[in-house]
Amino acid sequence: MIAKGQKINDRYEVIRSIGEGGMANVYLGYDTILDRNVAIKVLRGDLANDEKFVRRFQREALSASSLAHPNIVEMYDVGEDDGTYYIVMEYVDGKTLKQLLKKRGTLTLSEAIDIMSQLTDGMAHAHDSYIIHRDLKPQNIMIKDDGQIKITDFGIAMALNSTQLTQTNSVMGSVHYLPPEQASGKGCTIKSDIYSMGIIFYELLTGSLPFRGDNAVEIALKHMREPLPSLRDENPAIPQSVENIIRRATAKNPKNRYETARSMHEDLLTALDDSRIDEPVYEYKYPEMEEKKVKKEKEEKVAEEVAASVEEKKEEDPQEEEERMEERKNRIVVIVLACIFVLIAIALAVLFFVLPEVSNGKAVTVPDCTNMKVSSCEKRLQEAGFEVNSTIETAPSSLIDKNRVVKTEPEKGRSIKQGTVVTIYKSSGEDTFPLENYIGENAIKIKTLLETKYELVVTIEKKEMEDTTKEYDEDEIVAQSLEVGTKVKKGDTLILYTPNIVDTFPDMVEEGWSLADVEAFCNKYGIQLAKEEQETTAYAEGTIIGQSRTKGTPIVKGTTLKVTIAKKPVAKPVEETPKENNETDKEKDKDTTEKE
Repeated sequence: MIAKGQKINDRYEVIRSIGEGGMANVYLGYDTILDRNVAIKVLRGDLANDEKFVRRFQREALSASSLAHPNIVEMYDVGEDDGTYYIVMEYVDGKTLKQLLKKRGTLTLSEAIDIMSQLTDGMAHAHDSYIIHRDLKPQNIMIKDDGQIKITDFGIAMALNSTQLTQTNSVMGSVHYLPPEQASGKGCTIKSDIYSMGIIFYELLTGSLPFRGDNAVEIALKHMREPLPSLRDENPAIPQSVENIIRRATAKNPKNRYETARSMHEDLLTALDDSRIDEPVYEYKYPEMEEKKVKKEKEEKVAEEVAASVEEKKEEDPQEEEERMEERKNRIVVIVLACIFVLIAIALAVLFFVLPEVSNGKAVTVPDCTNMKVSSCEKRLQEAGFEVNSTIETAPSSLIDKNRVVKTEPEKGRSIKQGTVVTIYKSSGEDTFPLENYIGENAIKIKTLLETKYELVVTIEKKEMEDTTKEYDEDEIVAQSLEVGTKVKKGDTLILYTPNIVDTFPDMVEEGWSLADVEAFCNKYGIQLAKEEQETTAYAEGTIIGQSRTKGTPIVKGTTLKVTIAKKPVAKPVEETPKENNETDKEKDKDTTEKE
């Protein structure tokens, strides 16, 4: 943890912490040379010695440093100071798009299109520079008070010409915005970012995600198999042109998506034109599930061949008949040549495998040396008439003690000729490997890796987080049941913990909420709203000055939230002097005048 007032590289003074993540912490800093506020992302101290995390951290700076665009956070500096790895970037005074959605519930159509236009414009620039983001989500999009957005966190971005990252990092990013090709472990392209932008557009207009599930695997499978819920079924006021943009961007088959982010951007600019409001539903040109297409094509091909085989012969002219006969002759030649090659292969097999068995010595059975000492096994094999390979190989085994014989090659029980060289394999013990630090990684990616490569039994469970102010991804690993370095083997169990993210009440007074904001919030979470007014001159009329649920209280559907709204005091009327007194005063004035 970096202390307040500490200087990094004797230049950047830390003011305060503004965010924490699984891989890095972010601080508001002050550039003492250029006299400006900056955001400083610092790799967590416990990861600074992990080469994998250092490379990923440096890759973020490398990916974003070449991008100069109004909608992409600008990268200023990157370096290392006494073991502290840091990135200095533009400080954006605003909130994340996720925080805005949590506060507002949904956005208006014009607001959503404006945000998406900026997002697609920024990503088109990144794609032009051969950079794929691969983790686009509302948490990685900042929005300023003037409505300008900034795309952040290129931590798992990939260069399009990089072959090293395609295989090892194909399944990354938040599973709620994960395109089908990434969820299935395939490589990603610029169309993967387009899919994620389509899901974000859907969320901006509905306030909810299209695919939900009990765990990350279930959600990923829905991205691969289930069609996107209709936007217009939920809100018929949405124009068909807007739904078409989302349908095209979130197509399962990448061939049906926009070719570039630039083409999606241009489509957004005309989405609300009168000529497009009632345009027809966008139909997919290619089948959404490729495997179904292949199966259908095979079935059609077989059907055509069957139909052709029973078709009645038609009259042909002499030239066509001659061509047909020539074709038949060619087929016969091919069949004869194939038969000749098969006979030659059989003859060679007999020559090299059968004849030596018959002609050279008698065949004997390889003895069983399992669990024997190597020296004893060598003696037994030699007594049986075999030669022993001088190189002793090793093989892992959980059943055979270390340095004892696991197997031989050829294996026990085989009948082979005397004099054959036999290789002995001794046990290297259980096949174990040390666990790495998976905190901050994507849970579905790590689960897939450990189950397929190491055959571990991996489960994903939710964990209550003590720090409720910290923002996590739903599928981010925050803890693991076995410590780093623990040696595990096939069949061992590991639990990966992801944050149990429970939405809580915000501080509506401190954040300056309006009544419209509160009503949208209550509609989103199914909360009963009770209102009362209080006369005051300390606050602007209509602002929230009190709430019954304190900040951080978990949100439970059906509960009641009571808010106090500032009301301008009503001015009291000035009291008039009684009429009788006025007449009396006039008479007194008259008497005084007469006496004078």
